[in-house]
Amino acid sequence: MIPSILPTYNRAPLSFVKGEGTWLIEQDGRRFLDLGAGIAVNALGHAHPALVEALTTQAQALWHTSNLYDIPAQRKLADALVEKTFADTVFFTNSGTESCELAVKMARKYHYEKGSPDRTDIVTFEGSFHGRSSAGIAAAGGEKMTKGFGPLLPGFVHVPWGDHEAFHAAITDTVGAILIEPVQGEGGIRPLPDQCLKGLRDLCDEKGILLILDEVQCGMGRTGKLFAHEWAGVEPDIMMIAKGIGGGFPLGAVLATEDAARGMTAGTHGSTYGGNPLACAVGAKVMETVADDAFLAEVNRKAGLLRQKLEGLVAAHPDVFDHVRGSGLMLGLKCKLPAADVVKEGYAHQVLTVPAGDNVVRLIPPLNITDEELAEAISRLDAAATQVKRDAA
Repeated sequence: MIPSILPTYNRAPLSFVKGEGTWLIEQDGRRFLDLGAGIAVNALGHAHPALVEALTTQAQALWHTSNLYDIPAQRKLADALVEKTFADTVFFTNSGTESCELAVKMARKYHYEKGSPDRTDIVTFEGSFHGRSSAGIAAAGGEKMTKGFGPLLPGFVHVPWGDHEAFHAAITDTVGAILIEPVQGEGGIRPLPDQCLKGLRDLCDEKGILLILDEVQCGMGRTGKLFAHEWAGVEPDIMMIAKGIGGGFPLGAVLATEDAARGMTAGTHGSTYGGNPLACAVGAKVMETVADDAFLAEVNRKAGLLRQKLEGLVAAHPDVFDHVRGSGLMLGLKCKLPAADVVKEGYAHQVLTVPAGDNVVRLIPPLNITDEELAEAISRLDAAATQVKRDAA
């Protein structure tokens, strides 16, 4: 018989009942060091006091009114995002998947309004992940996500990662946008080199193409800047965000320039729950914390410390690991043995990591993880790797 919860996940045999900072507590009392942060969602860890206060204060006042009315908490968060980013305007969603849907609509409506309705194609890249909606899976194009779900939404042109010749061949007169993650998450923690992102920006400017960045996973301080594209010194036209912006509460957004958003007038898009008072109260507190220069400086310091320790871990286990890659506190261990074995063995040593494509183990801990917790994480990963090697012998 099918279970009451649709079996679309191969869940680990763990049931967490409480969270404290960087730790998750299983119902049997065991404490797990969380290096996954709900897949880069819990940017400030579990049950952060400031977020708990923001949520409970708002919950005692007002939960929901809908976007038929002005929402003060929503406007506060939108103003903060506009102040700190390239954007002139923001639309709030509940998830990264919903953000993808709007980004696609916005790009196509932009060219329609400019008198080029045939510029509907969006160039995307192998290994990408943009959610599991019809647009999201069509954008990514990987068989793992698309098999059995056809016919797929048309209008996406898929290019191999790092293949410059194929990319330039894909830029035709029907292309209206390029959609890319500055750091691929699900694809295996693959950062786009700064010079490549600059090149994309220059090409978009030359051809009248919109640059859409998916910073759902790599945004909100994850790489040591508020948003990852800042390292390259470029700005997108449209950007998708989610995950860390809500600190654990469902929240996403699409940020855009005034020009890129020109077609999105009243009635062209909507969301019943997007930008509700609860989510935006939490998001505003996350922004207040993460956008602080001193906080981001600490993220960079800890990122350097973690990378150094991981390089040592790779050197100590050359039969298990190949190399470290990534940016900030979004790092990956490229494995020689199956990455899934490392993740699973981590459960036995009460450390949580996240598998990714290209045989990579993702390390995406809360941004406020302590130095002591980083040291403990390496100790537990070292023990897990030792056991994985023994099992493979």
